[in-house]
Amino acid sequence: MKAVGVTPNQKTISILEHPAPELEADDQVRIRTIDVGICGTDREICTFVYGDPPAGSEYLVLGHEALGQIVELGSEVENLKVGDLVVPSVRRPCTDHHCVPCQNDLQDFCSTGSYIERGIKECHGFMTESFVERERFLTYVPPELRDVAVLMEPLTIAEKGLTQAWAVQKRLPWIRHEENGKPTGKGLNALVLGAGPIGILGAMKMKAAGFNTYVYSRSKAPNPKSEIVESIGVNYISSLEVPVQELPNIVGSIDLVYEGIGVSGVAFSVLSVLGLNGVYIYTGIPAPGGPMPIDANNLMRNIVLKNQAIVGTVNADEASFKAAIKDLAYFKKHWPEAIEAVISKRYALDSCRELLLDRATGIKNVISFE
Repeated sequence: MKAVGVTPNQKTISILEHPAPELEADDQVRIRTIDVGICGTDREICTFVYGDPPAGSEYLVLGHEALGQIVELGSEVENLKVGDLVVPSVRRPCTDHHCVPCQNDLQDFCSTGSYIERGIKECHGFMTESFVERERFLTYVPPELRDVAVLMEPLTIAEKGLTQAWAVQKRLPWIRHEENGKPTGKGLNALVLGAGPIGILGAMKMKAAGFNTYVYSRSKAPNPKSEIVESIGVNYISSLEVPVQELPNIVGSIDLVYEGIGVSGVAFSVLSVLGLNGVYIYTGIPAPGGPMPIDANNLMRNIVLKNQAIVGTVNADEASFKAAIKDLAYFKKHWPEAIEAVISKRYALDSCRELLLDRATGIKNVISFE
């Protein structure tokens, strides 16, 4: 069957002939691929900065943002059935029995670094006509979310990031921002860096969580991205019009920053305006490069004197995927046009090289196997 992959030792990206998968364990299911999203990680793998094929393979099948439909079940599959829509997670646990996170299904916190990741590290991804996966790494998707479910994996980054921020802010016992037993951002200000898929989905999550939410991105408004965020009641600010140091004058005290651009210069610049007791969530992974100047003395003074916290978040656990399903349903109910507009276009498999190698356009481009 056809698959899109990279061959690192030849530095090539191509449509490959990949063996059709078969069930090898009773808890596995076989899945027909429907949609696979293209993201910055895929594009970076295509520059051969990273991306490791599985043992015994010269190539790595790409793709880690996927939606599929079950076509075959193993005998021990309990909670899924043929015809169900599912989204797979990305990271798989290491085999070290002393790794407490992996032993407790929190491989996103793996302590050994020996995890594998579908479509990224030592395991083929989902950019192929079908794939096999264990039931425990799949999340059921209600049929009414089929058209936006490919956005679920990038949304999980925001889900996990905000969960970690709430955990950090338990250090402030006098704050009781809760509704229905859950934390709420009401009365707090969140700044999202970037208006790509990670940024827009993060902005939707912060808005849904009750924050006064602002998106800080380069392009001047109006533009397609600013129109999406403004349509859901999020404020859009262009960095071409407002320098970083003026952000507190517009936002107020910045309680939370959610970084979704992967540009370290901008990200550290914005850290300098994080508010008192604020939390900064980093999600981007910049490409390797040389050293860059930062105002280290001022940043360190702020972190200490303002009781700030910095959290990095990568990948996501089962709870984050389940939360993403609930939030996608919320987004579709309250902002149907906005969430659908995040997917710029669906393309045939033959367009893969242009999507992976040419200058990125639109917001979220998707390869459709329908």
